[in-house]
Amino acid sequence: MAGEKKKGFIAEFKEFLSQGSAMDMAVGIIIGGAFTAIVSSLTGDIINPLITFITGGNGTEVGGLVVPGTEIDFGKFISACINFVIIAFVVFCLVKGINAFRDKAQKLRGGEVAVEEEETHAPACPYCLEEVKAGAVRCPHCGGSFEEPAA
Repeated sequence: MAGEKKKGFIAEFKEFLSQGSAMDMAVGIIIGGAFTAIVSSLTGDIINPLITFITGGNGTEVGGLVVPGTEIDFGKFISACINFVIIAFVVFCLVKGINAFRDKAQKLRGGEVAVEEEETHAPACPYCLEEVKAGAVRCPHCGGSFEEPAA
């Protein structure tokens, strides 16, 4: 460690920012924030009024889902659950799509193409059926002699 040169704080910070994972995280947070606003509008402006209409509420709260005289509001809880399910589903679809895109891009670049290689079996002695090295003329196990080198 005595020969290592220590990086400054600013240099480490620049290195951190230039890594792809930091950029991916930043983009994900920004898109997540924007998407949360869309999902909140969907549940607040479309789904909750639909529930209010179906349950016969007064338009300001989901009828029958608020416990009278308390702060307990099942409508808000249901809305939060719906928000979560929608966001989780969209994130799942995005991740699945991105992974498929990366796999195709990697195949096009020629990296790590999934090619199954044939299993090569070591030659076996015809007498004792033990494995022998390729090119052997005698079996190391039983001493049997081969007419041709083992292949």
